[in-house]
Amino acid sequence: MALRPMDWTFLTEAARDPRTTGAVAPSGKALARALTDPVRTLAPGPLTVLEAGAGTGAVTRALIPQLHPGSRLDVVEANPRFADRLRRLVDTHPHLAGEPERVRVHRSYVEDLPGEQRYDVIVSGLPLTNFTPDGVEAIMARYLELLHPGGILTYFAYLGTRHARTLLSPRADTRRHRAVEEVMAAYQGRYATGCWSVWANLPPARVWQLRRPEPPDQGPRPRRPERAATGTGR
Repeated sequence: MALRPMDWTFLTEAARDPRTTGAVAPSGKALARALTDPVRTLAPGPLTVLEAGAGTGAVTRALIPQLHPGSRLDVVEANPRFADRLRRLVDTHPHLAGEPERVRVHRSYVEDLPGEQRYDVIVSGLPLTNFTPDGVEAIMARYLELLHPGGILTYFAYLGTRHARTLLSPRADTRRHRAVEEVMAAYQGRYATGCWSVWANLPPARVWQLRRPEPPDQGPRPRRPERAATGTGR
């Protein structure tokens, strides 16, 4: 199957900067749907939504049609070429005709995102396994800070990456990957409300949902069991 021009862009940027581009192709439809599940769950009320690490906009395209009146989407992307593409997407998207200000693109790292805005939902596309453990701690702490109490974070990790790195990468990279997984396991144990395996993606992925705790008088929310997410791949 031939790659579309935007897919070639993704390949080029993955080779240029693996820290900010952790895949060789944009997220497929099934993965994008799983990542954006909280926006549909919390509809139809107005929401504040943050997408971090938007890449070429595969998940952004899934998010925009789900924005109900009064909702706002902030898109954060550190790669300048991707950020330019995202701005063009916002300027030309038919669902935003006459009100493109509902979606704002920030060329920034999420740790450096300015302002006091807090979000109901954060959708993360950052390649966390490409960062150091300290970097992942900083990103996760910032996500929790940016969420309203009770707000939901979704992120994904590709299945089988530790095994692949063990076979193909230097030992130092394997140890770093394992340490990042330990950091994320601690967050999952404390905040996770569910996870979903998405097999209809290249490569297959697992989506996690984490919830920032609400004040004690709100009481705990039940955990959701894991289920398989299905859908059309790329």
